[in-house]
Amino acid sequence: MDASYAEIVTLLQDYFDGFYASDVDKLKRVFHPNCHLISATGGPLVDDPMDAVYARVASRTPPAAENQKRLDRVLSIDKSGPEAALAKVQIAIGPKLYTDYLNLLRIDGRWQIVSKIYSHVPIAVETAQSQAAE
Repeated sequence: MDASYAEIVTLLQDYFDGFYASDVDKLKRVFHPNCHLISATGGPLVDDPMDAVYARVASRTPPAAENQKRLDRVLSIDKSGPEAALAKVQIAIGPKLYTDYLNLLRIDGRWQIVSKIYSHVPIAVETAQSQAAE
């Protein structure tokens, strides 16, 4: 595996751990300050700047404090040259399972998430779909 894939996987683990522990400092290391989180799940476009995301994360009970089962997984990493990549991941927070598309750029010698689009389903729905597929 090329070293940059290993760097991306490390960043993704910090991403998962940051959300699981509601660790804003860890999340600030993986997200570029100009990043936005964008979704249209359930209707209108939601476009959150990082300050709003960090405030929301800091104000909620961390999944780790509730001993929530971790469903983190990397579905794919698509690298386009030495400085651009797209990672598709899944992560559970509360009753929702999120599928995230993370656009990454290598800036100043390190990988950073520069934009994220996401959708979510209730965890029970995802579990039922997975069992039906098996």
